[in-house]
Amino acid sequence: MRFRKTIGTCMLLLALISPADSAFASSDYDDEVLADHPVGYWPIASGVTADQSGHSMNGTFTGSPASATLPNGEGAIKFNGVDQYFTIPDDDYLEVTRTGILTVEAWMRPDVLQFTHSESSGYVHWMGKGTSGQHSWVARMYSLTNTENRPNRISGYSFNLSGGLGAGSYFQDAVTAGEWIHYTLVINTVDTSSAYPTGYTKLYKNGVLRDQDSLSGYSIVPGNGTAPMRVGTRDLASFFEGAVGKVAVYDYELTPAQLAAHYTQMTSTP
Repeated sequence: MRFRKTIGTCMLLLALISPADSAFASSDYDDEVLADHPVGYWPIASGVTADQSGHSMNGTFTGSPASATLPNGEGAIKFNGVDQYFTIPDDDYLEVTRTGILTVEAWMRPDVLQFTHSESSGYVHWMGKGTSGQHSWVARMYSLTNTENRPNRISGYSFNLSGGLGAGSYFQDAVTAGEWIHYTLVINTVDTSSAYPTGYTKLYKNGVLRDQDSLSGYSIVPGNGTAPMRVGTRDLASFFEGAVGKVAVYDYELTPAQLAAHYTQMTSTP
């Protein structure tokens, strides 16, 4: 009788696991990230759409993006740059306003240097949260040729809900198509100073701080928007052609040591 009860309990537990959860097996890199307590974590691999942070912000794919391989051999997703993306429904955990700080981390791999479905001066929003009147934040990459003379600049911005110009940080290096980049955007309205009276943005590349800028320069006061978060696009106005994986959101600012550990874990694992 005890044996039959145990079998029944196991079957109940298995029934409670979603297909996305059952497809996910935690790796050393995942454990490293989860130990830093993200409020949202999406490995974004084939068949894996669930939020692994425990906050149940599960996502969905639009289109049928192909599989890609991260530097440590784990899976990621390759978007076609036309009509494929990943959507996470709106949640307060995805906003700066919840704690005053938001850190967004991801691995991204542009597979072309000139994007076909770009917007404005020639850039794509490859991840972000924002629609008309509900702008929050965005990760951007420019094409090699654009009207602002920003060849392959990679940046991140914070906006007022109404939109307009955002306050942001960037790095602008020579980019090789097919090369993985560890990207981290920080928006902080808590740790103010004379140099940053209302807070700042920071941008890290491969675990190294590359730029820091004031929110006050564009009078940015982040609001709590209602737009979903998307990966591969932001509001369907442009689309990223390349791969993205291991997307994490935190409600505090990670230290350089934490980010360096994440980068090392990914790049040193065979």
